[in-house]
Amino acid sequence: MRYRRLGRSGLEVSTVVLGCMSFGDPNRGSHTWTLDLEASRPLIRAALEAGVNTFDTANVYSLGSSEEITGTVLGELARREEIIIATKVNGRVGPGPNGEGLSRGAIMTQIDASLRRLGTDYVDLYQIHRFDPNVPIEETMEALDDVVRAGKARYLGASSMYAWQFAQMQHAADLNGWTRFVSMQDQYSLVMREEEREMLPYCVDQGVGTLPWSPLARGRLTRDWDETTSRSANDEFGSSLYRQVEEADRRVAAAVAAVAGERGVPRAQVALAWLLHKPAVTAPIFGATKPHHVTDAVAAVELELSDDELARLEADYVPHLPEGF
Repeated sequence: MRYRRLGRSGLEVSTVVLGCMSFGDPNRGSHTWTLDLEASRPLIRAALEAGVNTFDTANVYSLGSSEEITGTVLGELARREEIIIATKVNGRVGPGPNGEGLSRGAIMTQIDASLRRLGTDYVDLYQIHRFDPNVPIEETMEALDDVVRAGKARYLGASSMYAWQFAQMQHAADLNGWTRFVSMQDQYSLVMREEEREMLPYCVDQGVGTLPWSPLARGRLTRDWDETTSRSANDEFGSSLYRQVEEADRRVAAAVAAVAGERGVPRAQVALAWLLHKPAVTAPIFGATKPHHVTDAVAAVELELSDDELARLEADYVPHLPEGF
């Protein structure tokens, strides 16, 4: 495993991050395809043994049970100071005004709830899951700064939004001496490259690390385009993605399959390796429900693609409307 600094911060993360949305009680929330505690444990163990030190979850995943499972297993298998735990806040997880969003009340309520579920005194990276247009930016940024100053989070990150919104939030932090975001978790893959236009150049300029989500396009880059899985058949959010320019996306997926076939490696390795060749990318976030998902992600770190292969993978992309915000 290799490690990279997250932007200009001192935080070092593994070059692939284990996303923990796949872990959770299938009877809580809408993710009926998730793995329970016993099924999750060997996958988290495999990631740790392979050198993955960074684990990403969210309070909304399986209504908190992802955090519970992630915290339980990491508490069993790892030293707290040797791992990076990241979680998120914004989505609806409870009743009332403090059960969602980025108000001061919601942030203060939800950080404490996340820490209880994770079984830790602090998270290494606390991320806003989306932009909240209903709350003043200054209120959100001051509350997040207070979370850091209280020792409940060591760094702050953000997730999918427009670049101008992210810039406004960073500017508010700078004006008031509050803690800045060190990372952006955005959707970036061979079939969704719109972040190359504004967000990724902004992050490079500002020294913000990026942690792409859905780097395999919800698995579509790992299998034939029309093939389904138990997750894809029941992924409520995922079903809204990758429906804009399907014919072009099919050609991109076919290019991934062709390069993988020539290399004699699984398609997932090629799609992840392409991301790791991008200077703006710190570490893509991969999900795992089977052992080979961990193996492929770790192997991608060492897969060097030629300029010709990179060009072939990118050739059929066409513009998309931004989605997933």
